[in-house]
Amino acid sequence: MVVVFAMVAALYLNVTSRTAIAGRDIQELTDAIASSQQVSSDLQTQLAGLTSAASMKDRARELGFRPMEPDEVEYLVVPGYVAPQPINLSSSALPQLSALTIPPEYNQSLLDWLDENFSSRGIQ
Repeated sequence: MVVVFAMVAALYLNVTSRTAIAGRDIQELTDAIASSQQVSSDLQTQLAGLTSAASMKDRARELGFRPMEPDEVEYLVVPGYVAPQPINLSSSALPQLSALTIPPEYNQSLLDWLDENFSSRGIQ
């Protein structure tokens, strides 16, 4: 009897310790995920600051760029290029909507159906 009790206790301790280890692993992975998300958010914030319009303008000026003057614009004619036409999502003629014909069986409510079936059987 003592041997059976010892085996059950050992099995219980084994399952309990594996469960505790798995729980600890889950906590560590959850902490790692939270940490990774924080680092990712920090990097996204840093990227947003570096690519903001004001920051890009300042860096362009540091590299020697300057705003373009209107008389400095030069357009190039490319032979064979066809400019894309805008998509017209509106329609000049509205489509005629036709009413759907639904069989009367599908227009009947449950109460109407019950009333019809009970009245045909003579049940009040």
